[in-house]
Amino acid sequence: MIDEKHQPLFNYDELREKTTYSNGMTGMDILSVLQFDRQMLRYIFGRAREMREMVQRVGEVDLLKGNVLTCLFYEPSTRTSSSFIAAMERLGGAVIPITQGVQFSSVSKGETLADTVRTLEQYSDAIVLRHPQIGAAKSAAAYASVPIINAGDGAGEHPTQALLDLFTIREELGHVDGLRVAMVGDLRNGRTVHSLTKLLLHFDISLRFVSPEILRLPLSIMNQVIDAGVDVRETHDVADVIENADVLYVTRVQKERFADLAQYEEVKDQYAITSELMARAKEDMVIMHPLPRVGEIHYSVDDDPRAAYFRQVQNGMYIRMALLAAVLGRA
Repeated sequence: MIDEKHQPLFNYDELREKTTYSNGMTGMDILSVLQFDRQMLRYIFGRAREMREMVQRVGEVDLLKGNVLTCLFYEPSTRTSSSFIAAMERLGGAVIPITQGVQFSSVSKGETLADTVRTLEQYSDAIVLRHPQIGAAKSAAAYASVPIINAGDGAGEHPTQALLDLFTIREELGHVDGLRVAMVGDLRNGRTVHSLTKLLLHFDISLRFVSPEILRLPLSIMNQVIDAGVDVRETHDVADVIENADVLYVTRVQKERFADLAQYEEVKDQYAITSELMARAKEDMVIMHPLPRVGEIHYSVDDDPRAAYFRQVQNGMYIRMALLAAVLGRA
């Protein structure tokens, strides 16, 4: 089981001195959720709670003072890039933010990812990378001598998002084992869905996948779910899952992943979570979304106490603070 919600916290006057704790993550690349087991999740979630407490009490510490993080984003990002920047600055570190205009950098001159990473590590203690190609973070890590943190590689994985998603489930509902989790929307291209599904296989859960036929979960991931012995079903209708779901994880249909925009137009508005639909859901369920949303959750749902997606965003900063402190040997 993951640590209880109100476990004892560090004395934050002494937090900056916790620099010699051997957590097994110092110098680690964060490339895939497959790196994490329940013990490591327990550790990260404990540190994230401490980071939340620290932010609420004092706002920032100089735990990572003198460290520099480079955010290298080849794709647009709001939440992920901002939360990594905020996380590093809350911990007293500095950031090189290459989150806009990568097309105007040396990449436009034909520079390879390997050379870009080798260059940026000369200025950095860690690099956060978002890239449109599956496996890009793994490739970058093969050349880098500083930790690489995968902030999304195409339709592949988004491990830090999965960690904050699981943390949110745990904090909202108090446990993970025994839950019924329904995932809705673009399950084919949704890297957040792919990563969270793999992470949930560490727990005794039921999974329901809701999508149009052309956006079904990739067979390779479905086979992992089946091999793990998880109770799993697929459907095309949210109504089939709304009454029994403990967690409704909604995703947008990703227009940028479609080669044929006519197909996108056919499925983009297939799902809409409304207040009327939520009236059929459990009183203690949680609705989540990695954001951005493009109509799949109506604004009328925002005031529902079960709507956790903005709390989910805030949790992202705490998780990323915990990860940065861990890989830089300060947690």
